[in-house]
Amino acid sequence: MNSQTKGAASSKEGITPRSKDYSQWYLDVVKRGDLAEHSGVRGCMVIKPHGYAIWEIMQKELDFRFKETGHVNAYFPLFIPLSYFSREEKHASGFAKECAVVTHHRLKSKDGEVIVDPESELEEPLVVRPTSETIIWAQYKSWVESYRDLPLLINQWANVVRWEMRPRLFLRTAEFLWQEGHTAHSTEKEALEEAFRMLEVYADFAENVMAVPVIRGHKTPGERFAGAVDTLCIEAMMQDGKALQMGTSHYLGQNFSKSADVKFLNKEGKLEYVYATSWGVSTRLIGALIMTHSDDQGLILPPKLAPIQVIIIPIYKNDEERAKTLEESRAVLAELKSQGISARLDDRDGLMPGAKYYEWEAKGVPLRIEIGPKDIEKGSLCLARRFVLEEANETPEDLRRRRKSFLPRAEALSAVKPILETMQKELLQRARTLQKSRTQFINSLDELEKFFKAGGGFALVHWAGDTQDEEALSKRFETTIRCIPFVEELPPQARGEGKCIWTGRLTSQCVIVAAAY
Repeated sequence: MNSQTKGAASSKEGITPRSKDYSQWYLDVVKRGDLAEHSGVRGCMVIKPHGYAIWEIMQKELDFRFKETGHVNAYFPLFIPLSYFSREEKHASGFAKECAVVTHHRLKSKDGEVIVDPESELEEPLVVRPTSETIIWAQYKSWVESYRDLPLLINQWANVVRWEMRPRLFLRTAEFLWQEGHTAHSTEKEALEEAFRMLEVYADFAENVMAVPVIRGHKTPGERFAGAVDTLCIEAMMQDGKALQMGTSHYLGQNFSKSADVKFLNKEGKLEYVYATSWGVSTRLIGALIMTHSDDQGLILPPKLAPIQVIIIPIYKNDEERAKTLEESRAVLAELKSQGISARLDDRDGLMPGAKYYEWEAKGVPLRIEIGPKDIEKGSLCLARRFVLEEANETPEDLRRRRKSFLPRAEALSAVKPILETMQKELLQRARTLQKSRTQFINSLDELEKFFKAGGGFALVHWAGDTQDEEALSKRFETTIRCIPFVEELPPQARGEGKCIWTGRLTSQCVIVAAAY
């Protein structure tokens, strides 16, 4: 009896092509990849096991890097007394519209209905953390007495709440997961070094683990983190040419230490306020991963972030073939695991191989190994790659042919790691090529208008405007100034002095203008 006769009903659900509706394509990839779904609370999401497994790998990779740079993990409360939150005025005003506030602590039943108990009103409202600077600095006050207590290098893995009006899975949700580093230093120099160091940690992770090329730079004064002296960021380009802020690192100066009255006795025996940084990335990195690499068949995962790097599919028509292919599949699985490769055997009955191919492709598994009776007879394995880099003038049929290869068994097993390494490099290469092709140095507002009407990307322009000029530019072109790139990030023509595209004043400052998520 053929035990692989049924297809999966879900495999018939298609993915909207990117060219037709990019926003719907994104949602379709999330759904078909079984990454997340909306919850019963508006703006909140449920991260499903496959999506959470990706986040766990991200956590592991980042946490290793944090600890290698001397940081340790701690945990601070979810609730922040309103009085704490109000101490730093710029910080409070920056987050005021996004805050969820707890005012009561008890429910009661009345006439068969559960209501808030009016007699349980809190003496002081509690803000559900949108970020933790205020409550962390309240604790640091008792932790720091002298220069010998510094630096404090603390990171927290947590959830935060920012009441988003236009939520989108992973990109903007009312509650999301993240890490937030909060450090205290005895000198401005040391704090600035920390802020730049952590930006480089993020950039290294983005490029070498996520295979997402980024631009490093400063935020403009109008785009800085509320309460920061300087905000550093990494910006990435998605496949539709829009920008996504992937991580930020803030130099906070003495703003938060002054608001929390955190002083230390320096080496000269004088009291002074400590210098601070904060830095963070969130589950929006999964959104970046989706929009940088995926295609119209679903999710594409860089091998370094794939919970399952290799899926093994046995192919058979009867019980005898099933026994043989499963035996060989289990042997291949064991050999892959012995190499440190994350592999899984899909031995589910009741599903045709094609339905399994479709499912695992949609989930972004980098490599598939197909094992049938003929492969066993020949002593070979079929390797099917989820992604190969397109060559010039290549047809879709040529591409499909290159994705599959039949190799002698030993050769196939020894080729798996190199294939995964090549895929990782090629995904970064493809993303870099796209970013370069859609980045343009622009000298006039007319050119800028044409650029965005033609599809846009990253527009490099000279800029000497103030915050009001920035708002006017954003309103006219429906864009934002994403960052002031570090000089080494700029192409030669964008370095040196030029006329500000908005004011006409001479300036050596160049910025990236782009539509963004």
